[in-house]
Amino acid sequence: MFSKGVCILFSLAVWASVNVLGQDSLLVQRTLDSARTLPNDTNKVKWFIERGRAMARFYDERKEENTFLQEAINLGLRLKYARGLTHAYNEVGTSKRNKSQYILAADLHEKAIKYAEETKDNRLISNALNNAGVDNRRMDQLQKAFELHFRALHAAEKANDVRNICVAINSIGNIELSTGKYTEALGHFTKALSLEEKNKNDLGVAINLANIGYAYQGLGKTDLAIEFYKRSLEVNRKLKNTTGMVICYNSLGAAFQEKKDYTHAMDALQRALAINDKVDDKVHSAESYLNIGKLLSKERKHEEARAYFQKSIDLSLFWRFKSMLYEGYKALAADYKASGDFEKSLAALNKSLLYKDSILDENSALALAQTRAIYEVDRKDNQIKLLEHDKQISELRTKRNIVYTLSTAGFLFMLAIGGFFYIRHRNLEANKHTLQLELRSLRAQMNPHFIFNSLSSIHRFIWSNNQEEASDYLTKFSRLMRMILDNTQHTFISLNKEVESLRLYLDLERLRCNGVFDYNITVADEINDEEVMIPPMIIQPYVENAIWHGLVHKSGKGLLSIDMMLNGRTLVCIVTDNGIGRKRAMEIKAKKGVTHRSMGMQVTEGRIDLIRKINNSRDTNVIITDLEDGEGRPAGTQVKLTLPVELIF
Repeated sequence: MFSKGVCILFSLAVWASVNVLGQDSLLVQRTLDSARTLPNDTNKVKWFIERGRAMARFYDERKEENTFLQEAINLGLRLKYARGLTHAYNEVGTSKRNKSQYILAADLHEKAIKYAEETKDNRLISNALNNAGVDNRRMDQLQKAFELHFRALHAAEKANDVRNICVAINSIGNIELSTGKYTEALGHFTKALSLEEKNKNDLGVAINLANIGYAYQGLGKTDLAIEFYKRSLEVNRKLKNTTGMVICYNSLGAAFQEKKDYTHAMDALQRALAINDKVDDKVHSAESYLNIGKLLSKERKHEEARAYFQKSIDLSLFWRFKSMLYEGYKALAADYKASGDFEKSLAALNKSLLYKDSILDENSALALAQTRAIYEVDRKDNQIKLLEHDKQISELRTKRNIVYTLSTAGFLFMLAIGGFFYIRHRNLEANKHTLQLELRSLRAQMNPHFIFNSLSSIHRFIWSNNQEEASDYLTKFSRLMRMILDNTQHTFISLNKEVESLRLYLDLERLRCNGVFDYNITVADEINDEEVMIPPMIIQPYVENAIWHGLVHKSGKGLLSIDMMLNGRTLVCIVTDNGIGRKRAMEIKAKKGVTHRSMGMQVTEGRIDLIRKINNSRDTNVIITDLEDGEGRPAGTQVKLTLPVELIF
């Protein structure tokens, strides 16, 4: 249960996450101060991560570090909580990547990989590897990105993590696309598309359809590319994904332009421009203006082209899209050159080069700043680890003397307990050995009892049947005797041997009774009858009882069913007959003046009682149920026998 303080803290946090944008730094600080009063355990790390995710936009808008995620990392390092550190580093790394700080993002995601591997959780590992792969792809480090996504794919396949499988396959395809390996990219995009369709992820379907289009366009199959762009566009329309629609229209414009179908190219680009107002990222609008300008320039409509180039440049200047400014001035320079105005072409080209240099300088400065940040973070992490190490050494020294004392006391206590259990075990083993000797004695009594009954049957059979049938009976009887003599030498035999001996016995009894009954033996599908071991000759007496006290006195065809199923380490065997029932059988027995109890049943009950004692199992038992029809008349007997089993592995 949560304490009162924790409940108040969680209520405050929920309110804060709902009204994130309306909170000031004071409230955030109060929330953090309240959190620091909680016990330093893994639940606190999880809480910091959840709050960090909820307040990500709050920190992004203020361009500040996410304090909750930093607290999660600091506490996770002290606790050596690998799972929490994986999640925290993944969150911070993704946040840095979204700000184009790819070097920092890659370093943080490498840390996430390290801690994910400590958890041995393939889902966490594949997610961290995919994140690091995307970072390296953005930095054009394609070989390393490929290796990371390939490792992510293997980890995700082991965990059957479809989401990360799709991310890895799609990323590998994009890497191959950027290196001109269009056929290989096409194979990966097709596989990712199949998985996304199977999992009904429409956004993933739209992305992969467009990617397949890029691959076909790279292979020079422009018509196929256009077909896939259109399919992607249709899915984006259903999703009302305006960003995806703009990308598709721009791709269609480029494809139609490649075919020199300028009419359809212009139509697609104008459609992209028409819905750009609904897209938050205005870089797409700048791109649309630029593409329309390039198309008009190819058609030698220079004045119109320059107007669109200028729109792209004006928008890029407002939003500071330096890459688009570089491309815009470069396209404008090419247009002036095509029209023979070399002076203006040179001026536009110089501006283009200025932005190119600015981008390079900015990237260099950003890379340096990120490298310094990595150094500071690593230095801070090492300080935390050193402080924690010193604290642990101090605690170990304090506890050492107590451990020595407790160890000595514990050793003496365990010695006394060990002596007690040794004596008790020795007595139990002696008792168990005695019980096993009794069980062996009872098992040995089964042989002469069964042989006596069988010889009596043969005697009656020979006198009442012809010699050929008697010979067949004797052959089966000899096989059964050999099997019984072999089986009863062992404490346990395989279930298939017990079933085989039961079938032989039932065939003999069915022959002797002139087929007055049928039988069936069913072994459950989940049972491997060669691996399951049971006591020998334990079911046969109940089968014999069912035949001679239930079925032979029945008017009409009798049926005997033996069903076997496994329940844990016990075998449940149900023997069911549709005979006259126990009450009627006892009446017939009384009329014949028979008063002695079956030797086989007495021996078997004794065996079951000893088996229960040896295995200390209350589950070992026999339940006999009198069956009745719908009108309450006797309809047979059911014996449910539950036995311990041994399994061969």
